[in-house]
Amino acid sequence: MDNRIARSTLRVRGFHLDGYAHVNNARYLEFLEEGRWAYFEQQFDLAELFNRGLAAVAVNLNINYRRAAVIHDELEVLTSLAGLNHRSAIIHQEINRVADGKRIADADFTFVLLDTHTGRAMAIEGELRDTLTPYVLSPAADRA
Repeated sequence: MDNRIARSTLRVRGFHLDGYAHVNNARYLEFLEEGRWAYFEQQFDLAELFNRGLAAVAVNLNINYRRAAVIHDELEVLTSLAGLNHRSAIIHQEINRVADGKRIADADFTFVLLDTHTGRAMAIEGELRDTLTPYVLSPAADRA
């Protein structure tokens, strides 16, 4: 697997389920957030970023629910940087069932980098862009 893709796994527990005995749609947001934390931990020194006064702040999330996950399913969350804009970046994520590889959900998460000292979004340029660009994985690239 491409080292620009972070992989995290989790098991569906009873408290993830709704009255229809499948994972509640809001829980997928938590699964995706777990995947993003794993991504940032794998790719970057989080402590160093925080010490520099940077924070990733959500501005948009688009999610596609493909099929239901149920109790005891083991799920794999794949997370990669899919694009850089002037003031925002996009992370692409997929949730797949490990047993059969079936896609459960996929999402595109747009964020800005916030300067915690000023409270303002930073332009992604110069050294910051140079640092992030090698991590961008084209959405059309093979994610296996």
